[in-house]
Amino acid sequence: MHPARRCSSLLHRDLTALCLSSLGTHPKKSATLKFSRHCHSSAHLPPPRSNSSPVLQGSLQACQMGSSSSSSRLFSSLPQTLSSAPLADPHVDSDDYEYEQADPDALLRECEEVLRNRPPRLHRDIMRIRASSLQNEPIRIMQWNILAQALGEGKDGFVRCPMEALNWSERKYLILEEILTYRPDVLCLQEVDHYFDTFQPVLASLGYQSSFCPKPCSPCLDVHNNNGPDGCALFFSRRRFQLLQTNHLRLSAMMLKTNQVAIVATLRCRLTGQVFCVAVTHLKARSGWEAFRSAQGSHLLQQLHNITTQSYPEMDQEEGIPLVVCGDFNAEPSEEVYRRFMTSPLGLDSAYKCLSENGTAEPPYTSWKIRPSGESCSTLDYIWYTERAFRVDAVLRIPSEEQIGPDRLPSYHYPSDHLSLVCDLSFNQQPHRLM
Repeated sequence: MHPARRCSSLLHRDLTALCLSSLGTHPKKSATLKFSRHCHSSAHLPPPRSNSSPVLQGSLQACQMGSSSSSSRLFSSLPQTLSSAPLADPHVDSDDYEYEQADPDALLRECEEVLRNRPPRLHRDIMRIRASSLQNEPIRIMQWNILAQALGEGKDGFVRCPMEALNWSERKYLILEEILTYRPDVLCLQEVDHYFDTFQPVLASLGYQSSFCPKPCSPCLDVHNNNGPDGCALFFSRRRFQLLQTNHLRLSAMMLKTNQVAIVATLRCRLTGQVFCVAVTHLKARSGWEAFRSAQGSHLLQQLHNITTQSYPEMDQEEGIPLVVCGDFNAEPSEEVYRRFMTSPLGLDSAYKCLSENGTAEPPYTSWKIRPSGESCSTLDYIWYTERAFRVDAVLRIPSEEQIGPDRLPSYHYPSDHLSLVCDLSFNQQPHRLM
């Protein structure tokens, strides 16, 4: 066993009923973060093998809980109780199912057990910008391009990442472990190609409602034995927020419909009645497409303007609905699309500028990979917010080059070529409490 990963006893109960029984309330988020492992200098090395590690099977079978030698675990077996066939309309939210509430701490321990022979994931500290108010609980936002499984194995060509490190039977646990560590209230993901059979049912059991919008012509479909198209997915806490409206957008550029999409959800806080919009998107990749990305960004901003100027009783109609926009923009801060967002009439700012000394610079990188064409270290991912309405209370730090390791990302200790971004946002004004 790797010394920094700890084993634990599993929850002794049958979890096959998760897709059949009623959904409980979202578990209360811990007031403090607990980091059980730290990054070691050997994190880039292949993990030791052990005959006692769980074997995760892909066949349809009941979940066998109760012993550490079980061949099925929650994260591998739960999704299999749902049909893997795509819905007739993939844009329809699949939250009509009812799920029993799962224990996030038990599930996190389960992830740690399955991953005990891998190096520990990257240790990252939360940088506190200002103290949070007890009367105005912050909203934790998480943005992450998780790397589509089909692309990671079949198209992206990470030449320094062993194929074994990309095995879905363990990589999905790495992804869930990252999410469970930070427990976001709102989770925005890109390159999701296991939504219906993995992330939607598992996260629903943890109290999240969600929506998925696939790319019209996903490159995942070109990969043999793919799991369907990849796309954007948006998750939010049912306990904390009520969904008022969902918009699925197909972005346009130069009057042409493109292969990039966005989801915009209008949410109302159940406790305070505050309304805000959260959007997730993934713009066109590759060098040479800067003008195309700028046009996509312009179209998205216009659509966001239309959505945030809709009328709700709780809102100041002159100012409009506050906005949070998460995404993999595939654009450095020097690109035009970044300047469009910075200067938009929507009054947006970037949360991760708070990490810089003067509060004006983005992190040096949010993605670091090595492909056959060479090494790429880039800042591509952002969390934008309406500056007049929100303040940034905290942000998750970017790991150092030494922590990432010489083989870069993805790796045995990190599941994606993009780093997750996490920030805590609070409303600037005291919440209006509904009577």
